[in-house]
Amino acid sequence: MINTNEKLGAYNVWANETLLRHLDGLVAAGQEIPAVCLRLFSHVLNAQAIWIARLTDTKSPVKVWQEHDLAGLHQLHQQTSEHLHQLISRADATELHRQISYTNSVGDSYTSQVSDIFTHVPVHANYHRAQVATRLRENGLEPINTDFITYCRELSAAGRATVSL
Repeated sequence: MINTNEKLGAYNVWANETLLRHLDGLVAAGQEIPAVCLRLFSHVLNAQAIWIARLTDTKSPVKVWQEHDLAGLHQLHQQTSEHLHQLISRADATELHRQISYTNSVGDSYTSQVSDIFTHVPVHANYHRAQVATRLRENGLEPINTDFITYCRELSAAGRATVSL
């Protein structure tokens, strides 16, 4: 059976790494990353940290719209992307059905099922990574493809390469 949440969690790590490598490449080529792109990607990684804190009943180290430079984005990615993926990968049926109560950034209280959060976080990140791509293009910079199907194609190609060895 395919664990879709686990696959989305792995995809999220890949997509964040792919976007970070692309931004690094732009800087290396002497391009300036538009502030709006850093702000949007900061939000993606902040949200991951916030959801991890909610899931683990700890205090978030960041605010929802806190802004980071490229080095800070790399650091936050290292702290959150794989951690979130591991939480998803290790979740059993009890964890997936667990309800958590939390307060959002404007003070509204909610209760959500963990499995829904595990779906939400990569979908939310994908929405904002697409905004980054749009803003890059609007600023004359080439965006990078972080589509889910691109990730799946890379996985498939990597699997074929391993089999043919």
